[in-house]
Amino acid sequence: MSELKRTPLHDFHLEHGGRMVDFAGWEMPVQYKGILAEHLAVRRAAGLFDVSHMGEVDVRGPAAAKFLNHLVTNDVARLFPGRVLYSPMCYANGGVVDDLLVYQRGPEDFFLCINAANIDQDLAWIREQAAKFAVTITDRSADYALLALQGPRAAAILESLTAVKLEAIKYYHFTEGAVAGVPCIISRTGYTGEDGFELYHAAGAAEKLAAALLAAGAPHGLELVGLGARDSLRLEAGYPLYGHEITRDISPLTAGLGWTVKFDKGADFAGRAALLAEKQAGAPRKVVFFKTGDRRIVRAGTPVLGPGGATVGQVLSGTLSPVLNEAIGSALVETASSSPLAVDIRGTRIDLRLAKPPFVELKRN
Repeated sequence: MSELKRTPLHDFHLEHGGRMVDFAGWEMPVQYKGILAEHLAVRRAAGLFDVSHMGEVDVRGPAAAKFLNHLVTNDVARLFPGRVLYSPMCYANGGVVDDLLVYQRGPEDFFLCINAANIDQDLAWIREQAAKFAVTITDRSADYALLALQGPRAAAILESLTAVKLEAIKYYHFTEGAVAGVPCIISRTGYTGEDGFELYHAAGAAEKLAAALLAAGAPHGLELVGLGARDSLRLEAGYPLYGHEITRDISPLTAGLGWTVKFDKGADFAGRAALLAEKQAGAPRKVVFFKTGDRRIVRAGTPVLGPGGATVGQVLSGTLSPVLNEAIGSALVETASSSPLAVDIRGTRIDLRLAKPPFVELKRN
């Protein structure tokens, strides 16, 4: 067994009661006070997440924009300095390598944020795809720590620690400035569906910044939040998680992310031919979201049953929504399958009520 990697905030988590678990080879806090309390704090006030395990990559050079438009399915040409773009990047067969954020700092200067579980795989793919372009790929993952401040009170908390005019940063935009004296990339993005910010900063400044945010947030009800609530929050918002709603076998079209696939962007991109064929023929499977009216969690991998009891798919993600007080989740099912869909939990049939996320009202600015 290889030794687990740690973020710069490992000791900070232990000091604040974090219960540590193995997540994709990283020792990370799954919870502090409890998943329910942490989840509700983000929906009602604010939560602070350590997401320093995420990967960061610089893409620079005269062909940087052209290369990235080949790499990802979305249209990088829509970017400008200070703008962020969400996109999958795909294999030739249309399956997803990863989903990521693309930041443009300048005409030849871009910055990627990639998933922690996929850093090595992503870097190998990115470098392979970059071989024919005039670009330089630099792994910056060890240089950065990343804190996410999320919730309806996030802006009020952050503005007490920075001179940056936060109201000028629109959703999926970013700027650079000091927070509590720490130079940061201040990005109005996040993985909860709420308003909030992600703060990229030097790894050595992580404890100083986390402590300042925690202190400033105390009067606002800020709580430290672990991976458990991070997952329930993203599922309530209907956001995909790599390895669940998107995989090397589940394309963006199958996952309901067709809005991220720009066939008409004037650039060929990895997976375009396969995705175009899937669009024209129709995807044989689709990702759906559901709630149950029952508190019993429907676990990933549970077979989904059609009206006659035949298996027509399987559950991809499942959790208890603390806001709705019922089980919610996602499933990959045959496109031709008809309702009602159901699962069997220890001999009890539970109907899946299909729903379009988000499952709860979100207060994002």
